[in-house]
Amino acid sequence: MACPFLRDVVDEEALVLRRAFRRERVFRDRLDPLAFPDDHLYERYRFSADGIRYLCRLLGPRIKHRTARSHALSVEQMVCVALRFFASGAFLYSVGDAEQLNKATICRTIRSVCLAIKPLADVFISFPGHRRLCDIKEEFYRIAGFPNVIGAVDCTHIRIKAPSGAHEADFVNRKSFHSINVQMVCNADCVISNVVAKWPGSVHDSRIFRASEIYQCLSQGEFSGVLLGDRGYGCQPFLLTPFTDPQEAQQAYNHAHTRARVEMTFGLLKARFHCLHKLRVSPVRACDITVACAVLHNVACLRKERAPRVPPAMDWDNPAIFPDDDSGRLLRDQYVLNYFS
Repeated sequence: MACPFLRDVVDEEALVLRRAFRRERVFRDRLDPLAFPDDHLYERYRFSADGIRYLCRLLGPRIKHRTARSHALSVEQMVCVALRFFASGAFLYSVGDAEQLNKATICRTIRSVCLAIKPLADVFISFPGHRRLCDIKEEFYRIAGFPNVIGAVDCTHIRIKAPSGAHEADFVNRKSFHSINVQMVCNADCVISNVVAKWPGSVHDSRIFRASEIYQCLSQGEFSGVLLGDRGYGCQPFLLTPFTDPQEAQQAYNHAHTRARVEMTFGLLKARFHCLHKLRVSPVRACDITVACAVLHNVACLRKERAPRVPPAMDWDNPAIFPDDDSGRLLRDQYVLNYFS
């Protein structure tokens, strides 16, 4: 009798023995992820059934498999796999166990969905926003009593695993862990109007802002209004910062300034998508996932999806590296004199 483990077997008995050792492929029955109530879906995917269906219609043309060969995942299953990872931040094998899929399939699916969401950033993330400029200013004035504000800018650190290569040290931030430093601009409704996700954690917030397209547009006077930023930025005619040692009227200015800050948006974003607390991927993929989560956050806000509880924001105590502009200080003093005295 021939050996059944050779590549070319002629003996009939050896073929029978090989079939006995062969592991048959088993296709598991996968549950319909949308067959559950909204409370169940929100806890796992951060979207209601209608919200998930909307995302499927939006992403379907980009991620749909051409055939159903090998029981390919449906669009609904692919979207839910990615949403579960974004919402939980768990290991890939944990997501795979929950969705009854192997780790490799989970990895490919998350990557496909991220690449499908990334081009939609220009649609759902627009500066100064999707509403009229006067409405954006009125909303900031309503919540903070601060006039002529079109956005609040700040940076947040997304923790990542230590990258390999010669530039590993560039990703170590002031808190001594590896991260990417992501700049975001938001409006009073916690909707993100601009995101810059490409800088290592060691780069200062103010340097990221000065290199951004938003800085160029504002410095050239393309938008009527000002941004609000923390003490890590230099005061500019288009970017107002708080006073370091405020007096009476300046304290009222600082209080209004604090109420209009962007930290609430960071807390909401990271509470909605826990994967942003730590990403075990390369810096490039971490940037793609961050942009994808920002787009999904805006979709959730615009569709009025349920908002999670927001934990207290962490103060990074970010010192400024660029001095204040004289015209920026004058404008800030005028704000105090005209609106907060």
